[in-house]
Amino acid sequence: MAYTTAVARRELLDAIAVAIDAIADALASLGLAYEQLDDAHADDLEELLFRPVQRAYGRAKRTHAQFAERHELPGREFATPNPRAPSIGVKGLIESAVEAVGRAENELVALQDSLMPIEVGDAQLRAGLSEVRELIGGLSGRARLCADVRTLKRTDRSSRRR
Repeated sequence: MAYTTAVARRELLDAIAVAIDAIADALASLGLAYEQLDDAHADDLEELLFRPVQRAYGRAKRTHAQFAERHELPGREFATPNPRAPSIGVKGLIESAVEAVGRAENELVALQDSLMPIEVGDAQLRAGLSEVRELIGGLSGRARLCADVRTLKRTDRSSRRR
């Protein structure tokens, strides 16, 4: 029984890691989008999208590390992803971030539906996963507020002549 619990816990950590990697992809895209906007629109993007995703990323990594430590399992270092080319523009970068967050959310939903967090997880893990989902939930709606095409076309630094 202990062997299967240990294996299941490793699988649980692997699934969380997939979600963390997707959130990291979103952060990279949002970081590039931020750099291409004027200050006012960059501040909006930071408040509505970047900060919640950044907090979700930190919380997910902390949840992963603490669960691994509590159950004496190996942790994992998460590499910074290579962001997409900025040539896709702000709108494309935001869409890429929304898609990446969607992948993360789907992974967490599937994980929670599998009941693994209940069967081999613990209360702290479940609370951490819930917080991550809360932070990234509704991101596509918030992205629509940032991705007003007319606004982005006027403020996208990559579309300005130098």
